[in-house]
This record gives sequence, structure tokens and C-alpha cells, in this order.
Amino acid sequence: MSAFPSIVAEQFDDIEQQHDAAKLGMWIFLATEVLFFGGLFLAYAVYRFLYPAAFAAASRHTEVILGGANTAVLLFSSTLMALAVRASQLGRRAHLFWLLIATALLGILFMGIKGLEYHKDFVDHLVPGASFHWGEANAHAAEMFFWLYFAMTGLHAIHVTIGIFLLLSLALLTRRGQFENGNYMTIEVAGLYWHFVDIVWVFLFPLLYLAGHR
Repeated sequence: MSAFPSIVAEQFDDIEQQHDAAKLGMWIFLATEVLFFGGLFLAYAVYRFLYPAAFAAASRHTEVILGGANTAVLLFSSTLMALAVRASQLGRRAHLFWLLIATALLGILFMGIKGLEYHKDFVDHLVPGASFHWGEANAHAAEMFFWLYFAMTGLHAIHVTIGIFLLLSLALLTRRGQFENGNYMTIEVAGLYWHFVDIVWVFLFPLLYLAGHR
């Protein structure tokens, strides 16, 4: 007999089985997301192999300091998310609420910094399309780098935005006492998603920002 029957769905024997099923579902979802990002990573690898000099030159036009700052922001947010999961397991409602809010605020900070980068790219005419301007050799290959740059970072930014709204929603539900009496499954699953977002950026940063720096 489950210790918390009120939060166990009918198809599960106990809360542990329900937690395992939820985590497995999230892992399957994240696996599909890995495949989605994997296509872009593969395209990047192929074009970088074909045009190494142009990709290195284009990479030097990215904002390494801002990208590095965003890396630190996401890594710290991942730490707070891990603490939030722990707080939910221990039933520390107030701690959980503020940790979720802090994690979401760091996500918002990440998007703000990313917005500054995109604005600078627009001003410098590095956005692919009719207004793209490249004063060095291999303009076509450089433009392909920025196509991939905006596709990869843009897709990642969408995931961050979804994560922000998810965290804020969970914080609201926490304030209402939704996650009590061992009901931390949703927080744990959300934590897996946020860690995935962070891990993807850890790969994007060296590929896009450090490719031209040695």
C-alpha cells in the first residue's frame, strides 16, 4: 500500500513506480530532442570540415565574453535547479519556491544577454540574408556559419523560454501547496529538462564561440 495514495494514479502500484515512469517518459522525450539538435550538430560538423578557415574566421566575430557569461549563468541555474529538486524531496516548500524563482530569473538573464548578442549581430550585418555583409574571404561559408549559429542558438533559446514559463508555473503551484507529502515527481522531471537545456549550451558554446580562438 502506498504511503501517499492520493497522488498515485490508478495505473501505478505505488508512488515510486509512478516516479520511475515519469522520469522514463522525460528521458524518452529528451532523447528525441537530442536527435533534433543532433541534425544541426551534424550539419555544423560537415560544413566546418569543408570550410575550416571560414568557420574559424566567422567564430571570431561572436561575442565570447557574453557567451561565456551566459555559460556561467546557466551552470549556476543548473545548480539551483538541483537544489530545488532536493528541497522538494525534503518537503521544504519555501526553499523550493524561491529556488524555482531564482532559476527562472537566471533563465531570463540568459535570454537578456542573448538578446544583446543578437542585436549586435544585427547591427554588424551578420544576420544571414539580404543584409548579410562579410568583408573577408569565403563569404558564402561564413554566412553558412551564421545560419547554423542562429538556428542552433535560436532553437536553444526557445527551449530556455519554455523552461522559464515552466519554472514560473511550478513556483506558483508550489505557493499553492501542490508539491507536498512526497509529491516531488513534477519538480524532478522539470529538473531533467532544465539540465538538458544547460548541457546543450555547454556543447554550443565551444563549437560556436571558441572555434576560431586558440
